[in-house]
Amino acid sequence: MNVQHRCYQAQHSTRSAAIRSVPAQRARSHRSYHLLQCNAASTLDAHVATAEDTSGLTALAPHVMVNSCTGRMGHAAAEAIVKAGLTLVPFTLTGYSAGVAVSNIGVAGIPVELVGKDRRQDIMDQIREQHPALIVVDYTTPNCVNDNAQFYADNGVPFVMGTTGGDPKKVAEAAEAAGVYAVVSPQMGKQVVAFQAMMQLMADNFPGVFTGYDLHVVESHQRNKADTSGTAKAVVQSFNKMGLGFKESQIRKIRDRPTQLDAMCVPEDALDGHAFHTYTVTSPDQSVQFVFKHNVTGRSIYAEGTVDAVLFLAKKMQERAPQKVYSMVDVLKAGYLR
Repeated sequence: MNVQHRCYQAQHSTRSAAIRSVPAQRARSHRSYHLLQCNAASTLDAHVATAEDTSGLTALAPHVMVNSCTGRMGHAAAEAIVKAGLTLVPFTLTGYSAGVAVSNIGVAGIPVELVGKDRRQDIMDQIREQHPALIVVDYTTPNCVNDNAQFYADNGVPFVMGTTGGDPKKVAEAAEAAGVYAVVSPQMGKQVVAFQAMMQLMADNFPGVFTGYDLHVVESHQRNKADTSGTAKAVVQSFNKMGLGFKESQIRKIRDRPTQLDAMCVPEDALDGHAFHTYTVTSPDQSVQFVFKHNVTGRSIYAEGTVDAVLFLAKKMQERAPQKVYSMVDVLKAGYLR
């Protein structure tokens, strides 16, 4: 039985009598949570006066559930949440990642209980009562992205989706249909997002500028990253608007250790957590070449960006802003950065 089937099967397994399975009950539960969200906004307001952070951002005091803390990226995000002075909800949905960093776990000294698919609705009901200012962060696996997004939407929970893969359109549709706040971005590193935005701006203002040129794209990530980089795909789209006919399937994906060390020059201690991207644009006669490169070691850039996305959503809740799907570009433009 493959992983995707298990994910689907677990989602549709028979729930215990304690789980609300009647549609009318779920609808009432969803409406109740929207009332809790209104109260949560008042709770956020009340915390502003006690802020230690001069920008006032950490004063928003959202309570954050990170799924899954058992993965390296999720664990890094949870640690960043705690470091920023926010409240970490002591539960995490288990994922199916082969790269598990921890088990039966603690994050910065906080015990976190693992929750399987069979218990997740019961636990979510409990969490929503205890943490009305709840925001969920998702760093799970590509095959569970859409299922998780639908689960958050069905429960009326604001979420930050940092997991790559899945169907981004369906993730957005689930959030919009339920009327929940969400930040959806395959790239959470603020500076890398700014680079992507710069490339998009260049494409919009100078379409066809590289017509006739050749493009070569290579990206290297830790070996357990199964999918091609979403950042690389986005940058390729911008290059194509500039006149390059490059297919996503042509992106060279490096996951083997020897090539990472020798050809990509990844430091050995960063093999388990890095993102090295190089985009090379060459003229037809080989006389002109442009090289665009961004190399990241570790996960702190993404974890810190995740905290900013959480604070952005908390601010939107406080402001009673439109409940819609935002991007990391929206986060950067709003200036909710620490």
